[in-house]
Amino acid sequence: MKNAVLFLVSLLITSPTFSLFAKEYTLDDQKSRLIGSVTYHTVKKGDYFQKIAEQYDIGFLALMESNPGIDPTRLKPGMILTIPSQMILPYAERKGIVINLSELRLYYFPEDSNKVHVFPVGIGKIGDSTPTLISSVSEKRHKPDWYPTQDKREEYEREHGKPMAKVIPAGPDNPLGDHALRLGQSVYLIHGTNQRFGIGMRVSSGCIRMYPKDIEWLFNEVDLGTQVKIIDQPIKMTYQAPDMRLIEVHSPLSLENHQQPSLLPFSEGVRNFLGNDPHLLELLENYIKAPKGIPMQVSPGSYANEEDAPKVEQAETL
Repeated sequence: MKNAVLFLVSLLITSPTFSLFAKEYTLDDQKSRLIGSVTYHTVKKGDYFQKIAEQYDIGFLALMESNPGIDPTRLKPGMILTIPSQMILPYAERKGIVINLSELRLYYFPEDSNKVHVFPVGIGKIGDSTPTLISSVSEKRHKPDWYPTQDKREEYEREHGKPMAKVIPAGPDNPLGDHALRLGQSVYLIHGTNQRFGIGMRVSSGCIRMYPKDIEWLFNEVDLGTQVKIIDQPIKMTYQAPDMRLIEVHSPLSLENHQQPSLLPFSEGVRNFLGNDPHLLELLENYIKAPKGIPMQVSPGSYANEEDAPKVEQAETL
């Protein structure tokens, strides 16, 4: 497995451009879905997981997933961490904003551009799940007020023993941060935060949460009417060459609802991608049990080109 990762690193020296801090990738080939390269971070004195995640603009859980066996509370100087800065683009039209819930990432494809910008996001916690949908940016709110729902106010009163205000004005106590994008006519927002912790995790009440600097950039870039597509693809696959198959596995949201990893059904597309080789199906099952969230090489594939690869179903339109 380690050799496969190192092979991809060497392979991508001349592959799509990767900017560490801007999180901007150049799409040199519209058929290629592999972007970036795996990078590494040497732990220094004073480092901790949240600080490192912010430094590389990645999610907290993504950093944990790519470094199994490392206790985030016991970092020591000199440790080498894998930064999940290489990824397979999800199966979706390269248009507007695409959010993949399982990988806790947002992709922005500017119009008439060969670039894609990738950001970590926080999504809805269990019981307040973020839905899959197709919508568009209907409002751009700078310094937004927050109108907590009745359920949220009741929850607050139970926990704190006092009522919650019906309107929280812009400011340090407002969990929406300074920028918010409304999705269609729904209550769902892509917004900032007044807390450092929670990006790249399932912690929100259903909205999409971003680092303040990321949502500010996105807010200034997108126009009203920009398409927003929210999907859920825990397993992503691609062909880097006719004889090379790559697979990237993330923890499915269903795992957090107590479904056993080994019982997750493989879709027809996944089975077609891997063929009937029981060894490869077993390999995928092992990846699902211990997902690393970075592309891994599997043995040569049966499809000759990307057009033959499996496609995903459309999300629900909102």
